[in-house]
Amino acid sequence: MRFIRIVVTDDQGRYVVPDLPRANYDVWVRGYGLVDSPKVKSAPGKLLNLKAVPAPSEAAAAQYYPAIYWYSMMKIPEASVFGSKEAPQNVKLTDYLNGMKNNGCVGCHQLGQLSTRTIPKYHLDGKTHQEAWVRRIQSGQAGENMVLQAAGQLGGLPFKYLGDWTERVAGGELPFAKPTRPQGVERNIVVTLRDWHNPKQYLHDLIASDRRYPTVNAYGPLYGQCEHACNDMPILDPVKNVATNFVLPTTPDMPLALGPGNAGSVKILQSSAYWGEENIWDSKANTTTRCSTARAACGSRRPGTSRTTPTSAKRIEPSLGRRVSAQQHQPPRDDVRSEDRQVHRLSDLLRLASPAVRL
Repeated sequence: MRFIRIVVTDDQGRYVVPDLPRANYDVWVRGYGLVDSPKVKSAPGKLLNLKAVPAPSEAAAAQYYPAIYWYSMMKIPEASVFGSKEAPQNVKLTDYLNGMKNNGCVGCHQLGQLSTRTIPKYHLDGKTHQEAWVRRIQSGQAGENMVLQAAGQLGGLPFKYLGDWTERVAGGELPFAKPTRPQGVERNIVVTLRDWHNPKQYLHDLIASDRRYPTVNAYGPLYGQCEHACNDMPILDPVKNVATNFVLPTTPDMPLALGPGNAGSVKILQSSAYWGEENIWDSKANTTTRCSTARAACGSRRPGTSRTTPTSAKRIEPSLGRRVSAQQHQPPRDDVRSEDRQVHRLSDLLRLASPAVRL
């Protein structure tokens, strides 16, 4: 398991890395306007005097900018696009922003980091960046969801702007804004990162406690979930720094998630009573056919339904994994303090809040 701890220096360059598990570490300096300094081997309790390395160019410095600085380079459709033939009927600019910025793509991805602001050669292969994005979002177990949003709900409109974005990045364009180093209390932050699953199966979600009762499972394990990527439940003990894997029992008749990338040519029907039309996306032809739900050409399908129709797909048996009884892996007891179960009165919350946040 890879373990990373990040702290911020003060104006004099002083820093302390607290609460390090006993181990040997690589230590180096990273920052805005810098490139990574040479890594120095060290261990807890030792003093180090590291030297920062200025970036040789603006392009080199930009590689360390937060992902959002790169994602903000992506252009947004003009308001006149919505209501025209370029966008689905009744889809507004706010709907587009919600899907591309607020609750859609960014709900699962950190858009703008190196892996998303660039296109792999095997996705380009003589294609344009726009065509490469059409291919890219069909990949993986969640490809169906991505295609339904980009090609179905938004009628394929995002591909033009995603393609333009990565093409400009490939051409050397840099973010228009530069991040500043942390100020004030921001310097007190201590970030701990752990790679606690494996490189081939992604972690999509995790849970540590209950938002309503945050002392539930205090100092207890973190439970992960890898969406459609595996049958396992990755578990991390953040106190002992130990990662384990619980193989969830499955049955032979359990359905297997099948994304568009796995079925060759896949036609996806997305219909909506809100739009008053249906969008049929053909992944092989990379085209979207739109028709009114009132027309006979759409058949007898009712608005408000959504389904995928693989035209050619082999039956794939799901992995049964290692069967483990529930008694063999019990989560820790939920020790909840009685005061945490109390419902606080609004007057108490206002009394405890600082004047700056009182309404």
